[in-house]
Amino acid sequence: MMNYAWADTVNEASLSVNVTAWHAIMSASPIVQLTLITLVTMSVVCWAIIFLKKKQFDAAEDANEPFFDVFWRAPSLDDINRSVGDHAQSPAASVFKTGYQELQKMAGSKLARSKDDGDESSAPLLSGIDNLDRALRKAIDLEIANFESRLSILATTGSTGPFIGLFGTVWGIMGAFQKIGATKMASLAVVAPGISEALIATAVGLAAAIPATVGYNHYISKLRKQEMDLNNFAADFLNVAKRNFFKDR
Repeated sequence: MMNYAWADTVNEASLSVNVTAWHAIMSASPIVQLTLITLVTMSVVCWAIIFLKKKQFDAAEDANEPFFDVFWRAPSLDDINRSVGDHAQSPAASVFKTGYQELQKMAGSKLARSKDDGDESSAPLLSGIDNLDRALRKAIDLEIANFESRLSILATTGSTGPFIGLFGTVWGIMGAFQKIGATKMASLAVVAPGISEALIATAVGLAAAIPATVGYNHYISKLRKQEMDLNNFAADFLNVAKRNFFKDR
């Protein structure tokens, strides 16, 4: 008779701990559920940023190369400026446009004088090349800031995701111990729900943090390449402008 009673108890315990992950989530405490919702939201936002940044960097890389070809093959800066509209997604084209506009402002200011007093059609000689350099640097900074936007969300998720998951883990384990204290039993049926929700919180935290960290590191490397390309282009633009338009060249 006692053997039958023991068997029934074992069967009940087995049934009570045989739950799915979804059941563990739905039966979790409100704090753990809120933690999971936070992590899932962070993960969704991060994946959206990852795809948007991929599109942005790919478009910039694809647009820069044709513009570089135009820059080196065009006979004059005026010809390049007329083709800037065809390279709207190129960060280098935006930097060039800023530099070209600055040159126009300087040519119409007191910083310009005629290259040859006997030739009115000749281009003016300019001074104050630091003004052009500052304009190019400012344009580069704006482009880099555009690339950097939202990357901080990836970094934040990558660094805080595991700790948020750990908070849910600790809370779930605390709930398991509270059940042990309330029931005076340490059986698997008592502690399994709290342990399962704790482990799920850990897993979700890692699932949110790992892609965010990988994506952040990947796009930071692409950002550094874009910055290097833009700095090299700005240096080339300054050299061309100095040879053709500035005094003391």
